Amino acid sequence: MPLFAIPDVLDNPEGWGPTTEPEHLKGIPYAPFSKGDKVGRISDFAQTGFKYGGRYPQNQQPGTAVFNFFHNEEDDQFHLVDNRPTRQNRGVRRFQPNRFQQRRDAERRQEQALERGQHQVRSKQQQKRQQFSNFHRSDQRQVLYSASVDVRPEWGMVEQIAFSSFSKLIFQVSDPTDMAFCGQLQHYDKLFDRVTPKATRPLQRTRRVFRSVTTSDDPVIRRLAGEDAATVFITDSLLATLMCSPRSVYSWDIVVTRAGDKLFFDKREGSNLDLLSVAETAPDPPQEDKDAINGVQQLCVEATAINQNFSQQVLVNGERKDCPEANPFKGEENEELASVAYKYRKFQIKEGVELVVRCEIDGVMSYKGEEQLLSIKALNEFDSKTTGVDWRQKLETQRGAVLATELKNNANKLAKWTAAALVAGADMIKLGYVSRTHPRDNHNHVILGTQICKPRDFAMQINLNMDNCWGIVRALVDLTLKLGEGKYLLVKEPNKPLLHLYSLPDGAFEQNYVDEPLPEVDEAAPAAAKAEDGADDDEE
Repeated sequence: MPLFAIPDVLDNPEGWGPTTEPEHLKGIPYAPFSKGDKVGRISDFAQTGFKYGGRYPQNQQPGTAVFNFFHNEEDDQFHLVDNRPTRQNRGVRRFQPNRFQQRRDAERRQEQALERGQHQVRSKQQQKRQQFSNFHRSDQRQVLYSASVDVRPEWGMVEQIAFSSFSKLIFQVSDPTDMAFCGQLQHYDKLFDRVTPKATRPLQRTRRVFRSVTTSDDPVIRRLAGEDAATVFITDSLLATLMCSPRSVYSWDIVVTRAGDKLFFDKREGSNLDLLSVAETAPDPPQEDKDAINGVQQLCVEATAINQNFSQQVLVNGERKDCPEANPFKGEENEELASVAYKYRKFQIKEGVELVVRCEIDGVMSYKGEEQLLSIKALNEFDSKTTGVDWRQKLETQRGAVLATELKNNANKLAKWTAAALVAGADMIKLGYVSRTHPRDNHNHVILGTQICKPRDFAMQINLNMDNCWGIVRALVDLTLKLGEGKYLLVKEPNKPLLHLYSLPDGAFEQNYVDEPLPEVDEAAPAAAKAEDGADDDEE
């Protein structure tokens, strides 16, 4: 058996473990630790356990500080090889950016934060401007217009129609039949295509006479009605008014006469349908001020006169193209009638119901060896500060912006012109831009330019659906055909998107009717007193 020395076994009667310190362990420091501590290293020369250069240890456990190494100045011969903090890389090693890239990233983040802040500021400013604009637009839209006709108490209301019910009405009309073509036409002068804001032409007043004859007084329509050529008879201006009624703002009225199985749509004598509207759908519409040159009535009269003068000035004097029939509205021998041709066309509304409309053609133009029928209209500028676009500055370089502004401010008028041109079968629409010589002078005007467009393309541009227009006409015709014989009045409410159909008594517009509303009971007495005072003054 091998020989070995038996170690000394110390007896500890009070517990277990040694009771005295061994000789070879004397002078060695002791660090207490618990069983849950992980002992990974004996000493830390890199000082990773200290923050801020090792001045403040992270773990203030008793006894552990004796194992920390501190470089003393007295030990000049001892130097650390590497005192940078060690990093345990686990997984893929990532790229650590340098200080320049960190600074660049910080600047980029700062710029992005600045852009976000500026975007938020711009959004808030835009929202405030929109709220301000909507607030003032709502105030401007609350302009109260007077009715085109004074509704009497004895007139019974038959039907009330909301414009919202017109949006889904669709009807595809068949190709029309030309019943008659009357009058004379002149050719368009192409020299006016060279007119620019820098080379203007003064607008001249025409001495020609324009006839505005209602449907029932038209001799050709009377002849066609006697021949039972159709059931409904109307003019193109009234038909376009019905077609584009959802776009209208001002009040208007149309007289509907049911005579047997025939329907006649007429304009009332002195009706505002003879005048062209101005800035009817503008965000800042004109006010009803009889003393201001920019009032509603004054602007309508001015626009109508401009349109008539322009339609005759752009034609070549001399040779005229005669239509198969003469002008049915001849006047006196010394009167020179305007160059206008009247085309009577028949459309089938539904089975057994046909409509005859009198259409107007303003001129003719040679285009690619063919004669094109023209509808000549004029847009007028009365104050660039009101519309927001100065035609003299924008018309030559930004004509699209000028036309877009007119489409916004005069949506109803342009839609009626387009619908009338499509119904008449006109090949082109010649638009003229006419402005005042001075914003405060509504008598003298200049032509700034012209533009030509096709009716179908222009209808698509202004979102005019002719199937919907014919659907509105058919619905109104069906409604009036169900009524008994007599006269009715279709009135557009001045401040609401509504149509009212009234039943008129005999002689409604002949016996003591005035356009002005009747005074109230409280107002009638002072008026009578003033009249008596005036009579007494006259006697004195």
